[in-house]
Amino acid sequence: MTGRSLKGRVAVAGIGESRYYRHGQSPDPEFKLALQAILAACRDAGLAPTEIDGFASYGNERSDASRLAAALGIPQLRSATMQWGGGGGGCCAAVANAAAAIRAGMAECVVVFRSLAQGEYGRFGQSADLATVSGERAYLMPYGVLAPPQRFAMRVRRFMHDHGIRQEAMRAIALASYRHAQSNPRAVMHGKPLDEAGYDASRWIVEPFRLYDCCMENDGAAALILVDGQRARDFPHKPVYLLGAAAGSGYRAGADPHNAPGYAGANFGTLAPELYRMAGVSPQDVGVVQSYDNFTAGVAMALMEHGFFRPEEANEFLTPDNLSAPSGRLPLNTSGGNLAECYMQGFELVLEAVRQVRGTATAQADRADVALVTGGPMVTPTSNLLLGSEAAL
Repeated sequence: MTGRSLKGRVAVAGIGESRYYRHGQSPDPEFKLALQAILAACRDAGLAPTEIDGFASYGNERSDASRLAAALGIPQLRSATMQWGGGGGGCCAAVANAAAAIRAGMAECVVVFRSLAQGEYGRFGQSADLATVSGERAYLMPYGVLAPPQRFAMRVRRFMHDHGIRQEAMRAIALASYRHAQSNPRAVMHGKPLDEAGYDASRWIVEPFRLYDCCMENDGAAALILVDGQRARDFPHKPVYLLGAAAGSGYRAGADPHNAPGYAGANFGTLAPELYRMAGVSPQDVGVVQSYDNFTAGVAMALMEHGFFRPEEANEFLTPDNLSAPSGRLPLNTSGGNLAECYMQGFELVLEAVRQVRGTATAQADRADVALVTGGPMVTPTSNLLLGSEAAL
């Protein structure tokens, strides 16, 4: 452990969430959902809300830190950070930013959170009327490439072509996610199982994405509370430590229009080595993964770039049994993920990683001392993190 590492320096004190809803069905506004999740995390940690002195989020979060502090009666707000980039690329970076604030002495107790109420603010999966467009969209929207599935389908098709990835590999990711959701009463798709025939019969959204290759759209909020690692044993649950985190992207990852050198990739090529180096672990040490699943193929990209299999092994590795808890080779998205638990722009994945390390997940993996979370694939900047038990330090 070097002096500049985050390994073991910060711990998770508590986690919490609101109820998860289908998009547009929350009876509460986004700000209230955020408060519900934060208060649930405080109860989980046994902390008073007034002990919080920092907030961190991402994805253009609308629940303002100063307003949250006022609503919670916080006497002093010392840190408020927002990770650049839309979508879920920052779900892990927000945790890293909060951890860095604690490590630097700029805060003592930081809430990391995400809140969404699409009924209040509009759906992510629909294109709004715009008078002008700029950047990447200026090269896409005039030609009818409007929504995220259309944008990412081109990159995924190239990925599948380059590496011989079959549709069955993408199907396996969806089936594993839905399988895990059936044991998770929080999941929006709890009680709605998916089998091979159901996947194969589902409509095309845009090839190669069928309906079940695409994440849901939901309302809700999720939060966790970070404290200094030396306080990890002061709380009711088994300690969970941050082992490492990374954020960013490689050379010209943001080149427009669709002109990045790593076009057929998830942008973890430079991040994964940094993450493993900080944590002092290898892919073989990781027992369970929560991988941002905006689309199933993005998960395949992310797993490959984190070293769990070589490109030519993807079709053999990505099977429902290999990806299922408790004893698959690599249990994946054990709460159901964005596909089947809730689309909270990936932050529900961070909470599930905490549950896995604690040993309290509804689909618990046999090996859970080291849990990986990956942020939104194919976006930039993106991020990842590793959480672990005391045995992993």
